[in-house]
Amino acid sequence: MLYSMTGYGRAEQTLADKTYLVEVRSLNGKQFDLRLNLPALLKPYEFDVRSLLNEGLQRGSVECTITIKQNGANKPVTINTDLAKAYFEPVAQLANDLNLQTGDILSTILKLPDVILPSTEVLSDEDWKCFEKVLKDAIAELNRHRVDEGKSIETDLLLRIDNIEAHQVTIAGLEPLRRTKIKEGLVKLLEENTGSDGYDANRLEQELIYYIEKMDISEEQVRLKNHCDYFRAILDEKEISKGKKLSFILQEFGREINTTGSKAYDSTIQKCVILMKDELEKAKEQILNVL
Repeated sequence: MLYSMTGYGRAEQTLADKTYLVEVRSLNGKQFDLRLNLPALLKPYEFDVRSLLNEGLQRGSVECTITIKQNGANKPVTINTDLAKAYFEPVAQLANDLNLQTGDILSTILKLPDVILPSTEVLSDEDWKCFEKVLKDAIAELNRHRVDEGKSIETDLLLRIDNIEAHQVTIAGLEPLRRTKIKEGLVKLLEENTGSDGYDANRLEQELIYYIEKMDISEEQVRLKNHCDYFRAILDEKEISKGKKLSFILQEFGREINTTGSKAYDSTIQKCVILMKDELEKAKEQILNVL
């Protein structure tokens, strides 16, 4: 089973006098990169929040927004009355000088900097336990989205591997003909330059064996087939995070396909190599989204 790195999770719950809302989004990323928007009530628990998100999501570019709404009369309000009084006289004097109404002077003062102070209240241990459950619910929902998208990614990856193996079958069928074409080409070249009796046939056979061994692609094709089998085996593992491992295997795919192309000396096999490279690039694009 594969997990995508892309997903969205949301959880909301009202407990006692507080409503907790958690929204989590994730996109693909090489490491765990978190942007956390945290209310003041949760500042003492920031490390715990980050740890839960890291443990639950493991990898990706993650954005988490947390909102806590306090209901009713229990919502704390702190007003710096001394500063408000200090603002009053110059503001009132300015209003008089400009012949302005002073009826809404209080609302003006309350908007001035530092008159209304942020609350210094923090969550109690009991409230933290309630919030922790909401956070875990949001993470769980995001991971469900990851699983759903991971299924479609896995289906596409298996198709790419099947297509690469199909081209391998085509190459295997062309290999005997390629050797014959190489031999015929060398003989024709010698006859054109030296005549049909101008070369040693036994020496030609020896050189031909050496030449064909240098151009042999069977070893690369065997390794590529093994990589395909190993890729499928990794997909079947229970491990959640396997994107990096699969990416490394695809790099090995590329080495074997490139070597096959450099040794081919056959236009039809080269076409198969190009098609294999196309499938490989599509697989690499998908792997970028795998956890």
